[in-house]
Amino acid sequence: MATPGTMHDKRAKILQSPGVFALCLVKLMNENNKPQILVLGVGNILLKDEGVGVKAVEKLRAEYAFSPNVELMDGGTLGMALMDPIMEFDRLIVVDAVVNGGEPGTLYRLVGVEMGKSVAFKNSMHQTDLLETLATCKVLGNCPETVVIGMEPKEFDPWGTELTPPCQARLDELCRFVLQEVSEQGGEYHPASEKTVRDSNTEKSC
Repeated sequence: MATPGTMHDKRAKILQSPGVFALCLVKLMNENNKPQILVLGVGNILLKDEGVGVKAVEKLRAEYAFSPNVELMDGGTLGMALMDPIMEFDRLIVVDAVVNGGEPGTLYRLVGVEMGKSVAFKNSMHQTDLLETLATCKVLGNCPETVVIGMEPKEFDPWGTELTPPCQARLDELCRFVLQEVSEQGGEYHPASEKTVRDSNTEKSC
């Protein structure tokens, strides 16, 4: 069995190898050059399907591990309070309920003026809509590229903490849709069960 000192000596020798050092340096530079991505789940989890964005982000956080340039956040109904964290990122993926007249559970990808169909962009349900928040970010000099990944809700009322059946049935698909967007925006992910193995391999190589 190797002693702690022996293991330290072996690792030191590996790091002293020019080839290994160069690979680790390139890897670090590549990580620093990647766009910073915020996946923001918004909505009120006490209003049934309006909380689908928050529930999706909670599920993604529990089941997947993401690259260092990706952060998941439960934005709830915080409105303008989200401005500071939003401004720290290059890309913003909003996960929310989207009222577009489709069948409950229908999935959408919205950009530009279409984002107004997202519940988060309407003052009627949240403290301040995200359009105003993003407009303020732009005035202050840093408004990330934004896309909404959402689902058509069935019910907001009466109060309830569970999604309706048609929305619950497509929650996994909504999560896959978000993962696809993360990948296309420059992020990486893998099942959380693989995290320990990957961390161990990273420590050995760098």
